[in-house]
Amino acid sequence: MSRKQMLPGGGGGLADDSGCPILHVDMDAFFASVELIDRPELVGLPVIIGHTGGRGVVLSATYEARRFGVHSAMPMTRARRLCPQAVVIPPSHGKYGRISRGVMEIFHAVTPDVEPLSVDEAFLDVSGARRRLGSPAAIAMMIRAQVAERFGITCSVGVASTKFVAKLASRECKPDGLLVVAADRVVEFLHPLPVAALWGVGERTEQALTRLGIRTVGDLAQVPVATLRREFGVAGAQLAALAWGRDERRVTSHTPDKSIGNEETFDHDVDDPETIERELLRLSERVAARLRAGALVGRTVSVKLRRADFTTLTRSRTLREPTDVAKEIHATACELYRAAGLERVRLRLVGVRMENLRPAGTATRQLGLGDRETGWREAEQAMDKAIQRFGPDAVRPASLVRRPFDGMDL
Repeated sequence: MSRKQMLPGGGGGLADDSGCPILHVDMDAFFASVELIDRPELVGLPVIIGHTGGRGVVLSATYEARRFGVHSAMPMTRARRLCPQAVVIPPSHGKYGRISRGVMEIFHAVTPDVEPLSVDEAFLDVSGARRRLGSPAAIAMMIRAQVAERFGITCSVGVASTKFVAKLASRECKPDGLLVVAADRVVEFLHPLPVAALWGVGERTEQALTRLGIRTVGDLAQVPVATLRREFGVAGAQLAALAWGRDERRVTSHTPDKSIGNEETFDHDVDDPETIERELLRLSERVAARLRAGALVGRTVSVKLRRADFTTLTRSRTLREPTDVAKEIHATACELYRAAGLERVRLRLVGVRMENLRPAGTATRQLGLGDRETGWREAEQAMDKAIQRFGPDAVRPASLVRRPFDGMDL
């Protein structure tokens, strides 16, 4: 059972969840937990998921590693200094995707009102599931049990009256926790928290609030809205509302992807066009696979090129017809790279992105007189099936066999 099940209610009873239809479910150290499924001997040890190259970053870390200060997006070199005894495991993106889809299936079996935020977290509105499955807290316990039984990993769930409070609750009860914040106890829950807990409070905003003597959410709640507007504009009024737990946003069951992309930071700056175009191919393959998995096509190809001095250029081109074919995406990406005039300039990062997306079923392909279908789409669909069955390294373009490595999803 979890470390923390519920926020006690008045009189020593349990919190009243009757006004709390919103759940925020967040997997605990998701990438790391998935890796430990196949390596149970590492359970309880500090483990870091990430590439060991000089510019690799931490994708995930077990809570044992986090106690040393390791966290996601931290440079691997710093993480290794903080926790030299940690076991480092390279990421297995295909494995994460398969388990993520299974977890989302559990959510959708509970309610159609599911709003995924990433591969490992989502909001659920369980208003319509109460008669069938019980109270929000009971539904949260059921979800946690099913995730643990089916996949052998844990998740933390916040149950509250709003999305904002539910997300904070899931964070406060991590790892492996369940926390209900009753509708009439939101202020009691929020006000002791540091002001950085609020959405929209980044490092600079936190510094500005600290200069005003505002360190907790309770401090912020006592500041007149006019003062916050004067200091922070429209964001000031939004912060004031959040400080009192007011959040009008509903759970949105489907938010269409605006774009799909991947990027890679090289271990060392690269100025060889062949190497860069090979990396653009690898990224194009991954973007195309994600498009097909989502039954999407895109019309606009964009490349991101970051020089050694951190100057970043982006170039894009809109195609005549939408596509989900890696060969077409790669050809356009290479043309954009060459047109940027950086063929002998050292680059530290490249990225490929597809924009102007639409459902694949709504897009038609207009062939010119005498044109024939190339068969590339069918070939890549066959590759998808092989990868699903045998893993991400089962099949790949010949030019990528010489230098296999996985990048990090955006």
